[in-house]
Amino acid sequence: MGIIAAYMVPHPPLIVPDIGRGSEERVRETINSYEAVAQEIASLAPETIIITSPHATMYRDYFHISPGVGAEGDFGEFRASKVTFDEVYDHELVNQITALAFEDDFPAGFEGERKKRLDHGTMVPLYFIRKYYSGGDIVRIGLSGLSLAEHYQLGIYIQKAVEALGRKAVFVASGDLSHKLQDDGPYGFAPEGPVYDQRIMNVAGRTAFGEMLDFDDSFCDRAAECGHRSFVIMAGALDGVAVEAKVYSHQDVTGVGYGICSFHPKGADETRHFLQQRLRKVEEEREQSDAYVQLARASMESYIRNKKKLRLKDIPEEIRSILPEEVFNRQAGAFVSIHKYGELRGCIGTIGPTTDCIAEEILSNAINASTRDPRFSPITEDELKWLEVNVDILGEPEDIDSKDELDVKRYGVIVTCGARRGLLLPDLEGVDDVDTQIAIALRKGGIDPADDYQLQRFEVIRHR
Repeated sequence: MGIIAAYMVPHPPLIVPDIGRGSEERVRETINSYEAVAQEIASLAPETIIITSPHATMYRDYFHISPGVGAEGDFGEFRASKVTFDEVYDHELVNQITALAFEDDFPAGFEGERKKRLDHGTMVPLYFIRKYYSGGDIVRIGLSGLSLAEHYQLGIYIQKAVEALGRKAVFVASGDLSHKLQDDGPYGFAPEGPVYDQRIMNVAGRTAFGEMLDFDDSFCDRAAECGHRSFVIMAGALDGVAVEAKVYSHQDVTGVGYGICSFHPKGADETRHFLQQRLRKVEEEREQSDAYVQLARASMESYIRNKKKLRLKDIPEEIRSILPEEVFNRQAGAFVSIHKYGELRGCIGTIGPTTDCIAEEILSNAINASTRDPRFSPITEDELKWLEVNVDILGEPEDIDSKDELDVKRYGVIVTCGARRGLLLPDLEGVDDVDTQIAIALRKGGIDPADDYQLQRFEVIRHR
């Protein structure tokens, strides 16, 4: 049958009476909403309950799907060991999801389980569901450090697997909202906290799932949310489907946001293939990119596809004909930055010229950024269609006496202490003030803020 309903729910152990011991009354509205959702799930009588949890096994570059015939768990770590669970896994659906991912070389599977017992991000939703419904096997899936788009893609595989097996399934996306909503909350306050909660509840209420992909990582980190990636997998599992939403409640009385929503499919809708839309946008931007970027991309693609380094004589005529003469007769430092799904995938450059001309600088740094950035694995051929490339041509650095002479939008910064040096480009997302800019440059250079260091600034011409 497919996914017949999906739910966005929180997982505070507090709301289990054996744990809250009366304090759960502070979030009675959330509890009442949970009860309503659980009763609705019981009325649907699903064969499988798919749960994504931030507290299941998690890897930086891999999605773990719990293997085996089932798992047990209890709330012992919250002093409520008498509340127990003994769940059976839908191993056939697990195998189907894994097989689809394997066919596309997508990083998801059941290898590397670190903790077999159920986690509280899974058990809190099950606590309410099992009060009203004892049927249905479960599938438990962890999140990852991969991009939001890849979380969405995992949801698409889940959708395909459910439909291939004809399962009648519900999807439960477990995750709290911001943990930084109040000064007296357990994690303190950050201005991004209430902004995140308001924004995600608005997106959920409008079923604007494509907008879930637009939440910046640094913004989510500052908001200290834990459920966003869970919600994005859910969105992918409803890809290409018209959805009716119901917002049950949102509370922030504990300093942590708890939001509960339901989503009911209403038939196919070709306008809701949000990942495909993003790919088309990348393709359109690539077609509109300037000659500097086309040169960098040609170098990167030649090396990744054919292990061939482009030389000046190898530059395709359609690119050479639109390059200005300065790239062949002037020297300068250049940075090549590569993004995938809006997130950095590689960035390497040179502060000053190391080759005979700008064109050679770009050719070399495009290869280095795509295959030799130590922070990332080398880019593969399958990724090329998703990549956005920028080229920054650096001006001459100039010495400055004070940070007051910096402007994060206009100037990049170089910090130098002896042989150590760190650089940060200007106008970067998430770098909104000079102190942050300098701090990052110091970290990159391995320089202690207490050291005696010198500042330089430089301008760039950015090509997109």
